[in-house]
Amino acid sequence: MNETFKQSSFEELEAASLFCRNCKQAVPVRKKLLIILPDADKYDYLCMYCGTSVGSKTISHKKNVQLII
Repeated sequence: MNETFKQSSFEELEAASLFCRNCKQAVPVRKKLLIILPDADKYDYLCMYCGTSVGSKTISHKKNVQLII
């Protein structure tokens, strides 16, 4: 299989469940947008039961973004 194909297949991978230290088990998660940066967006994964942050994800923008002030 082509290496480029392998890498591009998982670029949009999303977590469905992660381990919560507070609940002491793998739990379903909710993705919440934390901040929009000029070159990326940062998301936080929250436990569906207690609301604890269980992980984060940064998605880089592939396009050149210009800010007009």
